[in-house]
This record gives sequence, C-alpha cells and structure tokens, in this order.
Amino acid sequence: MNRSTRRTFLNAALSVTGLASVAAFSSSAVAQSDYPSRPITIVVPHAPGGAVDSTARLFADKLKDELKQSVVVENRAGASGMIGAAHVARAEPDGYTLYFNASIHAINPLLYKKNIKFDAVKDFTPISMLAQGALIFSVNPHVPAQNVRELVSVLKAQPDKYTFVTSGFGSAGHLGAAQFLHEAGLTGNIPIVLYKGAAPALQDLVGGQVSAMMDPMLSSLPHVKAGKLRALAVTGRERSPLLPDVPTMRESGFKDFEFYSWYGLWSPAKVPPAVVAKLDAASAKIMASPEIRERLASLGFESAYKNSADFAKYIESEMNRYQKIIDAAKITVE
Repeated sequence: MNRSTRRTFLNAALSVTGLASVAAFSSSAVAQSDYPSRPITIVVPHAPGGAVDSTARLFADKLKDELKQSVVVENRAGASGMIGAAHVARAEPDGYTLYFNASIHAINPLLYKKNIKFDAVKDFTPISMLAQGALIFSVNPHVPAQNVRELVSVLKAQPDKYTFVTSGFGSAGHLGAAQFLHEAGLTGNIPIVLYKGAAPALQDLVGGQVSAMMDPMLSSLPHVKAGKLRALAVTGRERSPLLPDVPTMRESGFKDFEFYSWYGLWSPAKVPPAVVAKLDAASAKIMASPEIRERLASLGFESAYKNSADFAKYIESEMNRYQKIIDAAKITVE
C-alpha cells in the first residue's frame, strides 16, 4: 500500500470511527432523554415491614406516578444491609436499578472496614435525601424510671440488672444507645444486645427480657400507645407531635444529643447525570407534596429533602460524626 492509498484508508477509517462515535453518543443521549422507558427496581437491603421498607414503598408509589413508569421494590436483606448494597454496586449504571436505605449505609463502612465488599461512597451516586425520623427512647414498664435522668440513676445503681437492645448492629438505634451510654458514663457497664430486626427486638422488650431501646417511631410507637412500653424521650431537636408530652433528650439533660434515622435514594456510580437530575427533580416534587408530608408525619417521619450535591455533603458530615461516636463508645465488630 503506497503512502497516498494509506492516507486515504486512514481518513476513511477515522471518518467511520467518528460517525460511530457520534451515533453512539446520539443513541446514549436519546436513551437518557427517554428515561425511564422500562420498569425501575428499587432495592431495599432490609426485610419487608420495617421502617426502611415502609418508607421506600411509600416513596416508590409516588415515583411511579411522577415518572409514569412501573417502580418495583425488591427486598435483598442480610448482613446489616450489605447484601443488597453489594448487589446495587455491581448493577448496570443505567438508572433502572436504584437503592433505598437508611443512615446505616453510612455507618457500615466505618464498622466493617475489612469485610465490606463495596465502597459505600465511590460505588454509589447519591440522588436525593428524602426523609428523617427521630427515635423513641423507650423502656419496659417494669423498669423503675419515669424519665431519662431517673434511668441513669437506676442503671448506675444496678448495672448488671439491665440491658439495651438494638434492631441491628450499626443501626441508628445502636449508635444512639451507644452515644447515650457513653455520655452517661456507662459504656462497658450496660450491654447492648443485638437482634436481627425490630420485630424480635421489640417482642423481647415488651416481654421484659431486655430493658431499653432506641428505635424509629414507625415500629415502636404502637407499643407506646398501647401502654406496652414507656417512652422516656425522643431524639429529635423538637418534641414529636405524635408524643407531645415526651421530652427530647436535650430537655432530659443531654444538651448535645440529637439523633435521626435518615433515608435516601442512591444509584450505582457512573449513572448518567441527566438520569440523576431527572430522579432528583422527581424526588424534590414528591417530598414537597402535602400528601406525602402528612403521610410521613403520621408514621413519625418528616420530609428532609436534599439534592444530590447536598446529600453527598451530608453523608460525609454524618460519617465523620458517626466515627466519633464509634470511637468514643469503642464499638467494634466481634
């Protein structure tokens, strides 16, 4: 092949490659503009019926209406939410596999540093923070304490007699209890018994096998209303309209104590920005609706929307806060 022929061949090849690239880009742009053109799956890494699952299903129902496309919630429970998270981290980054979880997603990597099979930050794109809910600090009615200060005295007097319970290792309730025990000077004296889920934990709390628990209102409030548990405090910055007579932890003498379980939507990393923007816009509209706000309030939650960029910053700040609690309370994976 002479130089002239080789140049002509090269130019033709570059032309074809350029056309192919343009076609690929055009096809991708069209695909993004048509999103979603098929059903979306939201993976919830916890069992059905809990606070995360219930909030996810409420959101998914509204997202379906907003995007005019089917939205399916798929439960992939296990390993404190890490089985479902690992599945999403490996999923195609096309916007058709999404991930709904609570603050435990930002806690797990701080606890399972050697065993976690994904990067909770780099392998995900935060789409929107959606809601948050304060926890109820409740005790079995047989515990002789009517408020948090009395409970501290009771625990210090007979530390071997009482135990805390949590619905899962690394959950908001776990870290909330650990922070309380640390600030009360009881770290290492009162055990925190780990359960797999809120239902069995609450069953034993109501039954008196364990003494105290911090837990989302969705699962604990019915037991408090029925008189099966005594609410000592709520962990939000203000009292809950659902329990107006129950003080906050700050009112109970723990001036810096504020703890929420928060909920958000993620996608796998490298999802096209146009898809993230469309999902984020839909999330903002959903969480601003009076209907969703009223429904969340009835479950003990509040709308707490943050856009993708602000959600990413919030996750970083929460991880820094959680690390301080973990270090102070000496929480380790056994």
